[in-house]
Amino acid sequence: MHAMADKFEVAGALREIGALLELEEENPFKIRAYENGARAVEAVAGDLSALAAAGRLTELPGIGEALAKKIGELLERGSTDLLDRLRARHPPGLLDLLRVPDLGPKKIAALHAALGIASVEELEAACAAGRVRTVKGFGEKTEARLLEGLRRLRARAAEARVLLADALETSDALLAHLRASPAALEVQLAGSARRGRETVGDLDLVAASREPASLSARLLAFPLVKDVIARGDTKTSVRLASGLQVDLRVVPPEDFATLLHHLTGSRAHHVKLRGIARELGFTLSEWGLHRLPAPAARPAAAGPAIALAADAPEPEPGAPGPLGPKIPIASEAALYRALGLAYVPPELREDTGELEAARAGALPEDLVTLEDVRGVVHCHTTWSDGRASVLEMARAADALGLEYLTVTDHSGSAHYAGGLDADRLRRQRDEIASVQEQVKVRLLHGTEADVLEDGALDWPDAILEQLDVVIASVHSRLKMDEAQMTARLVRAMSWPFFKIWGHGTGRLLEERPPYPVRVEEVLDALARSRGAVEVNGDPRRLDLAPRHVRAARDRGIPVVLSVDAHSARALRYLRFAVLTARRGWVRRGDVLNTRPVDDFRRAVRPFG
Repeated sequence: MHAMADKFEVAGALREIGALLELEEENPFKIRAYENGARAVEAVAGDLSALAAAGRLTELPGIGEALAKKIGELLERGSTDLLDRLRARHPPGLLDLLRVPDLGPKKIAALHAALGIASVEELEAACAAGRVRTVKGFGEKTEARLLEGLRRLRARAAEARVLLADALETSDALLAHLRASPAALEVQLAGSARRGRETVGDLDLVAASREPASLSARLLAFPLVKDVIARGDTKTSVRLASGLQVDLRVVPPEDFATLLHHLTGSRAHHVKLRGIARELGFTLSEWGLHRLPAPAARPAAAGPAIALAADAPEPEPGAPGPLGPKIPIASEAALYRALGLAYVPPELREDTGELEAARAGALPEDLVTLEDVRGVVHCHTTWSDGRASVLEMARAADALGLEYLTVTDHSGSAHYAGGLDADRLRRQRDEIASVQEQVKVRLLHGTEADVLEDGALDWPDAILEQLDVVIASVHSRLKMDEAQMTARLVRAMSWPFFKIWGHGTGRLLEERPPYPVRVEEVLDALARSRGAVEVNGDPRRLDLAPRHVRAARDRGIPVVLSVDAHSARALRYLRFAVLTARRGWVRRGDVLNTRPVDDFRRAVRPFG
């Protein structure tokens, strides 16, 4: 008799059903329903079996009668009739093939039929032996791409990194859970997630409490905790159902600020900051800021040489040699002040000149915030490949209190995405006018135009001049060499009308690397023309990258923070665009969609 499954086994089975349905190219919404069901099951705080026995599974978000029945079967016998049938039709190794970049269900089926490939290992062997290129629809270049995809898949597995958006969704829930404890005086996210890095290896949480054991126990009660790695009063580590590790450090309130700063990183920022501290007669570590004993202290220089100081040896608490008195530090801002520096926001702590700027008083004090942004840009609807209608998108924008929203569906060359022709574009304009009468948010009509191989856009000027906004993006021929792609984009950005360079390097995080292009040459062309760069908030893109955003800002090119939304829920991607822009040192005044709607419309108008 099968032992009753726990909630994590049930969630795993639901995800397996979804993945097997994906192999059969089932409706994407049906596949997504199983993922949503898995998440809902994992998040159950009580006994899932008791909930099922009481007939209350449908109270869970996204669980209908059909899914509730399957969950009941999974709880009773560990499987369902549907899962049994799917497993019988597909060898188990095929599921792993879905994780290989550039390999979708159709290609997997073709490889399985032609070569009997049913696992990642078999695929790699076939590629290495040159057999994949013999299959119809494949070739030498495809074979090479698959080998590169397999290499990236192994690298991802070794690093076990997750997208920033997924990490922040989890951390938001964890912080709310921990802050609800009476023992929590303060709880904050630290680590690379706090700095807004594109991908995250684990989650670091820092808490201030006089009852550390109580707060550690609270973490263990979080519904998504699957395994306990280590448990103590001051440090507890767990692994969640998603595989993400969470480390909680609990300290007295007087040590909170310096530990938060230390665990936020980056290491390079800390190394340099510790050097500055030593030049001023202090030692800095996770345990606080201490004054060096008098014989070891050196007089503070008017302008300590940061690069040299970074290499200076430094005693740590517990190391041989006494420490001087501890300096009370109530906040991270107070820590920087104690070292004669302006406050450095977490997103800038990467040792890219922020400490030099902080000492010189040149650090931007008005980095853009989510509250600064008035409107969302780059939204798709059911007119092309979006999942929500114009009305649904507009009502969602109203619910978020946004001032304006741009409808920018794909142009005709994006036939795979249902791109619009001139007639459908006119009919869409009529629909937008009708929806405008029903909502408060101002609707602006635009396009995401394809940049063709020769650098032209796939709309004539006569169409472009009728639109409010034009986003120019590359969606095809991504394998051009660096010189060709650069020339293509230089020409596109040189057209004498206002355009927004969309998701500039075409990367898909953890899936597809940026296409080869000399970004700074394209930015030079855009600076000579009329246009802006997009910071794309889609969690898989976050493109342009911060260093390129900063290069655009240095050239005086304005920035647009976009969502690339294909659903109403994706309007919330604005949060990730803001984080990425802050990492690129972008100030409020650099961002066009911090302006009121009429100012924004004038700024981005293609002609005139």
